[in-house]
Amino acid sequence: QVQLVESGGGLVQAGGSLDLSCVASGMVLRVYYMGWYRQAPGQQRELVAHITRGQITNYQDSVKGRFTISRDNVQNIVYLRMSSLKPEDTAVYYCTAGVQETDREGYRTYWGQGTQVTVSS
Repeated sequence: QVQLVESGGGLVQAGGSLDLSCVASGMVLRVYYMGWYRQAPGQQRELVAHITRGQITNYQDSVKGRFTISRDNVQNIVYLRMSSLKPEDTAVYYCTAGVQETDREGYRTYWGQGTQVTVSS
């Protein structure tokens, strides 16, 4: 079993910053991609940022220049540094990762439980 446990989030004023982190634990042989999605009330879940094991990153256009994703391949942690936050960034943020548990199979996608980020105007 693999667990993704997120931390960080909370309430911040517009223009402020927040840091999220997520650690993959359990039967983890190798973590391929890691990323963050978000879901606002009444909206579909959307990709925020994605990072490969080789540190190649991809961002949603609306967060480019404001958010930074990074990862630690030894400790299997992914980070999301969010700056210049806007009220429209308010959502539940979910961590996701492609995790290989044994060398007899490929990777599976796992999700964290989500953490609330609220940006007040």
